Amino acid sequence: MGQTVLQLDQLTRSVRGASEAREERLTALLNAAAEIDPDTAARKTSDTKQRPYLAAEVEGPLLGAYPPPEPPADWVVAAVDGSHIDVDRHLPVACYLLNFGGCVLTYGSQPDATLFSHPHLATTPEELYISDPKNSAGEEMISGPLLGLVRTVKELETLANTVEQCPPGLPVLALVDGSLVLWALSGQAFRPYVSDAVIKDGLLPAMKRLETLAESRPVALAAYVSFPRSTEAVNAVRCSLCPHDLTVCAQSCNNRRSTQQPCNGANDFLDRDLFQRLLEPGWRSPVYKTNSSVSRDSYDEANKVHFFYVNAGQEIGRVEIPRWVAKNESLLSLAHGLVWDQCQRGQGYPVAISESHEQAVINAGDRRVFRRLLTDSLERQGLSAATSQKDRAKRSPWV
Repeated sequence: MGQTVLQLDQLTRSVRGASEAREERLTALLNAAAEIDPDTAARKTSDTKQRPYLAAEVEGPLLGAYPPPEPPADWVVAAVDGSHIDVDRHLPVACYLLNFGGCVLTYGSQPDATLFSHPHLATTPEELYISDPKNSAGEEMISGPLLGLVRTVKELETLANTVEQCPPGLPVLALVDGSLVLWALSGQAFRPYVSDAVIKDGLLPAMKRLETLAESRPVALAAYVSFPRSTEAVNAVRCSLCPHDLTVCAQSCNNRRSTQQPCNGANDFLDRDLFQRLLEPGWRSPVYKTNSSVSRDSYDEANKVHFFYVNAGQEIGRVEIPRWVAKNESLLSLAHGLVWDQCQRGQGYPVAISESHEQAVINAGDRRVFRRLLTDSLERQGLSAATSQKDRAKRSPWV
């Protein structure tokens, strides 16, 4: 660690030296973006599939700021979070544990709070594998990144169940932690039947249930991303400024940098850098449409993912919403106003998500207890609880 400290000091000195020049570059980028008219931005970002970077689709102003609306007199926030224990190949049986925690917080004239935690142990072949409906030999074990995707789907299913039980007649903010875009599907080589099972058979039906609930009462589905590292809005600015054809773009740009002017004015900036300058506490950015291939190609039109940024007081947060919320002014206002209210109550982070996380989290001690309970149960049944020698060596080091 002594050697690492020296390297860390060198890093922080270099960051400090570059900060002033970075602020000047950011000012120049914002000034250039202010000169772009909305029609140009909408035209240039309408189809960015051929560009070597992910740029948001602009359907209104390229940049801007909108004040927070007042929350209704009485309202509800329902939030769900999840945690899991993955399949352990060093154990003699295959299983995984999902735990979903959540809360229903009612505000106004009749305040109330309900917390819950629902664990589920998956042990059957139907829960452990996704099978190809067209080929009996095709199957994919649910573990690792795929288990993370399945958990996200189950979180939304649990959220829909929770909203159905909310006090009738009150507006509801249905809130989850993280993203509505299943980004892992774009980076993993999952076979088509796996993606179909996750999205078409899982995610979209859950989102459509919430959309149906919104037909009888105000329900706004939103996902909150804390301290986002996205560059979709920055790349929308870069795309709108770009005077070059696609061949030059393909040779000169990647998702983070460009070697061409004026596009290189956006180099190394994140979306939150833009909106840290533009947004007062509680204010939000314009609404953008993500051009992620997962949302663009696999989600139905009503549930294609849109997003905006909000100054949560302590950070710039990213709020993702389906199109049926983005295109409904009252639901969009509800999502904006209630997310901001939640952030104020939670000291810069939605309090309902914090409470849901506390109900859902499986800590290191829980994991050790789970493992011991599993081995004890096997031994009580007269079955072997033997583990691998590699696992034994890690748990009982020689030195």
